[in-house]
Amino acid sequence: MKDLLNSLAGKLLLLAVLIIVALIWLSRPKAPWNEAARLDFYSRDQGSRIMPLAWMQALKQPNGQPFLADSLSRYGYLPNSASPTPGLPVGFVANGPADSRSIGMTCSACHTREIIVGGTAHRIDGGPAIADFQSFLADLDKAVGSVLQTDAAFAEFAKAVLGPAPADPAALHDAVSLWYLRYHTLIEKALPTPAWGPSRLDAVAMIFNRLTGLDIGKPPSYLIADNIKPAVAPTRYPFIWNAPVQDFTQWPGFAQNGNDLLGLSRNLGEVYGVFADFHPRPDPNSPTLKFDYLGNNSANFPGLLALENLVKRIPPPKWPFPIDAALAEQGKAIFARATAQGGCVECHGKRQGEFRFTPDQTWATPIQDVGTDSREHDILKFVVNTGELVGAKIPVLTSPLQPEDAAFSVLATSVLGSILQKAGQGLGVTLAAPPGARVAGESAAVSVTTVLKGAFTPHTITGYPYESRVLEGVWAVAPYLHNGSVPSLAELLKPAAERVKSFKIGPDYDIENVGLAAQQTKFDYTLQTTDCSDRNSGNSRCGHEYGTKLSPEEKRALLEYLKEL
Repeated sequence: MKDLLNSLAGKLLLLAVLIIVALIWLSRPKAPWNEAARLDFYSRDQGSRIMPLAWMQALKQPNGQPFLADSLSRYGYLPNSASPTPGLPVGFVANGPADSRSIGMTCSACHTREIIVGGTAHRIDGGPAIADFQSFLADLDKAVGSVLQTDAAFAEFAKAVLGPAPADPAALHDAVSLWYLRYHTLIEKALPTPAWGPSRLDAVAMIFNRLTGLDIGKPPSYLIADNIKPAVAPTRYPFIWNAPVQDFTQWPGFAQNGNDLLGLSRNLGEVYGVFADFHPRPDPNSPTLKFDYLGNNSANFPGLLALENLVKRIPPPKWPFPIDAALAEQGKAIFARATAQGGCVECHGKRQGEFRFTPDQTWATPIQDVGTDSREHDILKFVVNTGELVGAKIPVLTSPLQPEDAAFSVLATSVLGSILQKAGQGLGVTLAAPPGARVAGESAAVSVTTVLKGAFTPHTITGYPYESRVLEGVWAVAPYLHNGSVPSLAELLKPAAERVKSFKIGPDYDIENVGLAAQQTKFDYTLQTTDCSDRNSGNSRCGHEYGTKLSPEEKRALLEYLKEL
């Protein structure tokens, strides 16, 4: 009888989700991308909480300047003159109650870029940031550590945070010490040598580390330090225009995509990785989930939904320089060739994707092994102590978490549990029922189950596959390959053995080779890559040897066409 009741409760929960989030609706036309949308995208809160804003405003660099000086442009973050909180760059926001605001990040920090040609900067909304996130993380760790080193340093910090006569500096010291214990443990155990460098980070490992290492242990620290592993598989930030219509997403293609519910799953996992407060706990009073995923959870669900709708409006960037139209027309014909003849359309052309329970049509996202770096697949195999989430399961969707389980499963349980619990409170996501399904009934409920399960269902393709995307705006997203190991499209058209072994990374742009310029002025960083003898290095330039046998004239024509996309 108990099993029957649990099964019924699971189905009723799914039916509630169906009623709340899967009502048939008519697609509304997308509003154009404009200045208001841009500024909203730059500062829309998603629920990230790095630390109290007053703390970061009080922190200093080693040279004595404020940590927030230059709006963090030294790390490659971009100025935002319209920031609601003056001095914060694009993608950094203040949130929370007026008397206790926090500072957090939002998706535009990592998905807005500028390229520089002839001294002129060109802003590219939705483009992969050329930001040095590892240096930001490491320097923030040092800044807070220096506050705790001496009584004098802390007294100066407390005065800046609490005023000239702080009422309770001991409480502030305890709070900073606890924050530093958690953060320093993450930084010390996760950040790799050599560093990721500008334009890259190991996002999957850092999400796993942040969630399983800092969120699911016992209070007050919530730490499970042994769950934190070196983040040694850096990837290039992806571009996000057209991302909502891919039928798979994430570089290894492990997440189904293409509707608002799957988009929320994708974005909720991301915000858990960038400093959201999230501490799920067992809850015997929960009739179905048996866990409380929202009681200590700062994720901003309306903000995440608004951001996804903004991303839907971001257009691929237009090439801002002259184009040889006749040459581009020749390149268009080359692009349309079969792969064996040096063409691109079979993997990167627009084709109908899978149905995702929405009136919008997705684009096919081929997932295949093309010989590129394999290290990210190692990260997906992380096994962790499940801490306070042991035994957690999502009815119908996931199995109970074992004491030692896959980090991937912990993430899936955390995201799906949060969404289902939020759905019970009313969640503003709309999906269309599949053709022929009843709006209220088992077939429609099963369809919603399929949507949710697809958010974290790894594919079964063998080898080390990654997803291929439609190439609109591809000219603006260097460096290339998923791990950013090739500086330009011209280099990508060379056999792997002939590609440059190292190159500088920064915003200076080469319009002839379509990618990063050889000389950079922003960062003093050179990426060292490896060849095909070390495909699992995390920095291998191996693979994707397509178009490499084209003649020099054909390559020039193809590059000219790629500028037009």
